[in-house]
Amino acid sequence: MTGTSAAGATDGPNVDAGLRTQPMPEGYALVETWRLETTAQLSSLRRDLTLATGRTPGALDQIGERMVLIATELATNALLHGIPPTIVRLFTGDDAYLVDVADHDLTTRPVPAGDRAVGSGGFGLQIARKLSQEVGWYTTETTKHVWALMPLT
Repeated sequence: MTGTSAAGATDGPNVDAGLRTQPMPEGYALVETWRLETTAQLSSLRRDLTLATGRTPGALDQIGERMVLIATELATNALLHGIPPTIVRLFTGDDAYLVDVADHDLTTRPVPAGDRAVGSGGFGLQIARKLSQEVGWYTTETTKHVWALMPLT
């Protein structure tokens, strides 16, 4: 999650480099929260996300795989480009999962990677955008959030 100033991120729904700048959708119940300090904690996050959705580790269906991949890509971005701790929250609703990932760097905004060679990294936001129903971001007084909505079916 690199970029320029985050000023104006909460000024209402806009599209900024393809990302909606608005708070995450309402009406979702919190399932679990994780606090990450390092990338070494990502494997535990993957396992815990799988268990939090009632799935069996190593036997994920397509929805579970997408949700875990999106959450870990967004968490990786926050850990690499933000200011720790990274807070990952999983929500559920009637027909979708909602993942919200926050870091404490208010000076940058999330910017999808431009044209890069495969294998050079930087595609976390693009992956989230391709595999989710919607991706957006917003800031509070202390955190920058990137969220993704994924249908349950």
